[in-house]
Amino acid sequence: MELSVLSKDGKDLGRKAVLSDDIFGIEPNTHVVYLDVKHYLANQRQGTHKAKQRAEIARSTKKIVRQKGSGGARHGSTKAPTFVGGGRVFGPVPRDYDFKLNKKVKVLARKSVLSARAKENNISVIEDFTFDSPKTKSYLTFLGALSLTGSKTLFILPAYDSNVYLSARNIPKTKVLSADEVSTYDLINADKLIISEGALSKIESILN
Repeated sequence: MELSVLSKDGKDLGRKAVLSDDIFGIEPNTHVVYLDVKHYLANQRQGTHKAKQRAEIARSTKKIVRQKGSGGARHGSTKAPTFVGGGRVFGPVPRDYDFKLNKKVKVLARKSVLSARAKENNISVIEDFTFDSPKTKSYLTFLGALSLTGSKTLFILPAYDSNVYLSARNIPKTKVLSADEVSTYDLINADKLIISEGALSKIESILN
C-alpha cells in the first residue's frame, strides 16, 4: 500500500511512502485487539480499593439483646453487616489486576488496528518536522492544513520532540507519542493517525 507524503502545510510533496502489507495489510483480529486493550486498561488500575470486613471493625462483640423473648430478630455483635457502621460482606480488597499477555499477541493487536485504519483511509504520512518553539497555535494550524481540526487524532513521531508535544498538549482529542510508546489502546482510541516518515520505519522495525 502506498500513501502520498504530505508537508506540514498539507501539500503533496510528490513522493510516496510504502506501507508494509505485513503490518498495514493484514486481516484484523478483533479478539486479540480486545485482549490487548483489556490488558492495558487493567494495568491502569491502582487496585488500592479496600472496605473493612466484619473482623476488622473496632466495636464490642457483646451480645446486644438476649437471644429469645425480645420480639425482634436475633443479634450478636454490632459488627454484623446488618448494622450501620458494621463490616461489609465480600467487600473490595487490594489486588493486582494485571494478567499475562504474550508479546506476539500484543504485536498482532497493533498490526490489526493499523491495518483497520489503513483500510478505512484514516492514516496520513507527514514529512519529518519540528516547531521552532512550543506554540499551541502552530499545532492547530498544522491540524487545519490536514483538515483534521476537531478530529480525534494521534500523531506518531520517531522520537520524543518537546516542541511538538508541548504544542499539542493543551488541545482536546489530540495526542502525540513516539513510535515506541504507542499502544493498541492509543491506536484504537484515535479516529485519525498521523505518522511521520521517520516513525513509519521505526514502527515497522518494532512490529517486525
